Amino acid sequence: MSKIANSFQEAQQAFLILKQQSNRDRTTFLEEIANQIELLKEELIPMAAKESNLPEGRITGELGRTVGQIRLFAGLVKEGSWVEAVIDHEDSERKPVPKPDIRRMLRPLGPVVVFGASNFPLAFSTAGGDTISALASGCPVLYKAHPAHPETSRMVAKAIQTAVGICQMPEGTFQHIEGGIDTGQELAAHPLAKAVAFTGSFKGGKALFDTCNKREIPIPVYAEMGSVNPIFVLEAYLSENLESAATAYANSLVLGVGQFCTNPGLIFVPKSHEAAFSSQVISQLKTVAGAPMLHEGICKTYHEALKNLAISEKLEWLLTTEANQLLIGNPSLAKVKASDWLNEEAFQEEVFGPFAIMVVYDSIAELEEVAVQLKGQLTCTVWGTSTELSGNKTFLNLLEERCGRLLFKGVPTGVEVGHAMQHGGPYPSTTDSRSTSVGSFAIKRFARPIAYQDTPEVLLLEELKDENPLQILRKVDGEYLR
Repeated sequence: MSKIANSFQEAQQAFLILKQQSNRDRTTFLEEIANQIELLKEELIPMAAKESNLPEGRITGELGRTVGQIRLFAGLVKEGSWVEAVIDHEDSERKPVPKPDIRRMLRPLGPVVVFGASNFPLAFSTAGGDTISALASGCPVLYKAHPAHPETSRMVAKAIQTAVGICQMPEGTFQHIEGGIDTGQELAAHPLAKAVAFTGSFKGGKALFDTCNKREIPIPVYAEMGSVNPIFVLEAYLSENLESAATAYANSLVLGVGQFCTNPGLIFVPKSHEAAFSSQVISQLKTVAGAPMLHEGICKTYHEALKNLAISEKLEWLLTTEANQLLIGNPSLAKVKASDWLNEEAFQEEVFGPFAIMVVYDSIAELEEVAVQLKGQLTCTVWGTSTELSGNKTFLNLLEERCGRLLFKGVPTGVEVGHAMQHGGPYPSTTDSRSTSVGSFAIKRFARPIAYQDTPEVLLLEELKDENPLQILRKVDGEYLR
């Protein structure tokens, strides 16, 4: 038996135990993971900074986000209502056919394969949102480490394994696996895998999606594959906020050297203000000190993408950068007419780094055409006055179809971890727009509904018993009750 096959056997054995555990046991386990990671912070922060080229201040913030989201899920599991329990009581007197007793709730899927991301060595990696939401649901995790930060991943994996021991969880609850593309494909193809979670490039996510759909028994793939996150600036708004809008945009574009899946790689500006706005943005970008990108592969891909775009005669380059030996990712900016943007699919492709295309439009009617042709996005942002927004509902209605999160203030970079967050949009930004990889709703990716009909009281799960011992919110005979 191969090492991966053995890992899946252990995971499956763990699953049969995990799915029977109480909310209290699962909550204690999640809280202990957070505690163990915090105990490592003095060693973990400098290691993650060293391996990712990210400053320690950024890693410190990411560590806080990581343990914060673990505790968010711990609270969700402790409260318990996420299982969506529904009870329809029997009616033996119903004519012509008696009504059976049917009770339904979400139950964990089974072993989940999680792939770590390169740009968040903590929050989207070993103990990131995918891993924690799967564990919270009652699923064991086989974690495929990202090669960009191996020591960081090993340290966090050790913290999780320590929590496994302290909380007396089954041995196969969490397994840390290293390897290349072949290892990832083998994990996704294994018949005991019940779901895959991935954050990374379109190429990588699509390859996993195809593998899982070619299996004898296909499984869900929750792949977050990036986005260009357009910002649409309306005319009256820009007249009133030109300087602040330019500053906000430039700061968002270069945040983290542009290495965020929510990086605003497109901005649509009215022709009447294009010259003044672009001048302000360029002025801001020229003051940005270059910083190293995450690793050599990402830096190389960034400059290759710029080189490929430079072939286009439709683009006017406002700010350029050259490849260098220090992995420095300097900002770059190009401009194109909306009419030309509409006719070139390449202008919608993500360039992972501090690059943007400024699209100059003539009218709202042209923006409506853009909204129709726009590919699926994680986010879309509209900056407009109240009058402009209320007067252009057709455009907003079209735009809503193209994204998972629609913003009317601020910038898309910075994803709040909470109960209402939706971090997932229509294809190709993700493979399933009905799910999120950030926020408490992420737990539902790794559960499926099961209905129990005419089940003896002694066999009913706590969530489905008439006395509601967990005091969760349930739908009983059509009415929500605690």
